[in-house]
Amino acid sequence: MKDKVIIVSAPSGSGKSTVVSHLLKKFGELEFSVSATSRAPRGEEQHGKEYYFFSKEEFLSKVSNNEFVEYEEVYSGSFYGTLKSELERIWQKDHIIIFDVDVKGGISLKKIFKDQALSIFIKAPSIRELRKRLVLRGTDSPEAIEDRVQKARKEVRYAPKFDVTLVNDDLQKCLDEADMIIDTFLNK
Repeated sequence: MKDKVIIVSAPSGSGKSTVVSHLLKKFGELEFSVSATSRAPRGEEQHGKEYYFFSKEEFLSKVSNNEFVEYEEVYSGSFYGTLKSELERIWQKDHIIIFDVDVKGGISLKKIFKDQALSIFIKAPSIRELRKRLVLRGTDSPEAIEDRVQKARKEVRYAPKFDVTLVNDDLQKCLDEADMIIDTFLNK
């Protein structure tokens, strides 16, 4: 069971982190894979908890040293990736890795882990609702929100590349569906 991984991807503002947080509380054998990024921390984010924060130069140095399983330049100048050392850290504890990654990262991880992986795509019920959620989150400038909305329009086209798509129009329903899917995957 320790070789299994769960990949959760979504456009920004779709509720991906909320779903992952719920799954971590519900399933004790799951452990969050902390991604690395070259972007600055937002709000209360802490190094080693939500992300490993590196300068762009540090991040690219780690790329050169082959320290990533996968990485992407998600926004211009902002890199995100999965450190090999993070996977080793979690698997040494005999836990199952759960990833909270961008859509391209999710597709890359599924290609790497194949049948070991369950990939879940979460989407908001509409682009209008997604924009509203991003505004209410209050962490981005209007320009950044517009960039995220435009990126989301493209990302939803990748949903068929995932094993399962959940529409987060009713949070409790979405969480219940995620619970059933994860339970089935862990017990097969």
